Amino acid sequence: MDPVAVLRRIALELERGGAAAYRVRAFRRAAAVLADLPDDEVARRAADGSLTDLPGLGRTTAGVVSDAVAGREPAYLTEVAASGSALPDGGPLSAALRGDCHTHSDWSDGGAGIGEMAAAAREIGHEYLVLTDHSPRLTVAGGLSAARLRAQLDVLAGLNADLAADPAGGAPPIRVLSGIEVDILADGGLDQDPDLLAELDVVVASVHSDLRMPAGRMTTRMVAAVSNPHVDILGHCTGRLRTRRGRPESEFDADAVFTACREHGVAVEINSRPERRDPPRRLLRRAREIGCRFAVDSDAHTPGQLSWQPYGCARALDCGIGPADVVNTMPAGELLRWTRRR
Repeated sequence: MDPVAVLRRIALELERGGAAAYRVRAFRRAAAVLADLPDDEVARRAADGSLTDLPGLGRTTAGVVSDAVAGREPAYLTEVAASGSALPDGGPLSAALRGDCHTHSDWSDGGAGIGEMAAAAREIGHEYLVLTDHSPRLTVAGGLSAARLRAQLDVLAGLNADLAADPAGGAPPIRVLSGIEVDILADGGLDQDPDLLAELDVVVASVHSDLRMPAGRMTTRMVAAVSNPHVDILGHCTGRLRTRRGRPESEFDADAVFTACREHGVAVEINSRPERRDPPRRLLRRAREIGCRFAVDSDAHTPGQLSWQPYGCARALDCGIGPADVVNTMPAGELLRWTRRR
């Protein structure tokens, strides 16, 4: 077994299970260290017990490497892979998804490079991945200034050219679409240069500040944002967090906001992060009744989190939302025609 591949697989499985970031980093760091060594040195160190002399390898990661070099599936891998069965069955909706419209990289607050995110998305069968790093106002998340976002667009152009030229040994092709998760400002404006927003493939607009704003003002704010012709998807609309400390839902007139989404052709995001699962089912049902379209997104910040979409798919199906209602069941070309229609 390839020890580097095994270490990366464990990191992915830990991410899928929502493990603490320090545990994931330990396996990714060990994989990076071994990737720079010749195979015979890794085998020699496994044989003489000197793997832990390498920076970034502790007793657990060294044990995984030793098992892999010996051709045994490490018990640690078996254990974390089994935990993946906790994912719900996303049914026909999961099978119909072509891509993911809300993901992050290490250009903002993600934990992996764009290429690594794209490779993981290709591995789970996606045809496209929309990169939506944060906008500049969210400084705590390393939001992208206009200059940094333009630089990222150049990187995406080069990466897509490389992906098209080298389809990874016959693996299905994947395309990384340009995007942003743009902050909805207090007055309903958007936190990025409008001309730059017009160049992007997909714009997700989300509220990240003043979440306890009175319902009337929050409604006005959100309606103004989804009325903006650059916005394609309304992200995690209630802002709730279902963690131990938690965060309650923002208050707003759901009928007014969802009606504006329908009238302006903006999809309501079904955010699949386990701590979000936003919006709640009662609001999903109301949005469906009003006639909205939806985007089932992972909001992934690491490669393993791309596998979280079944959480959103299961909730969508429970609320009567099927593949025809979800924009990221469309092929990339059709999705881009939809986002550019305005």
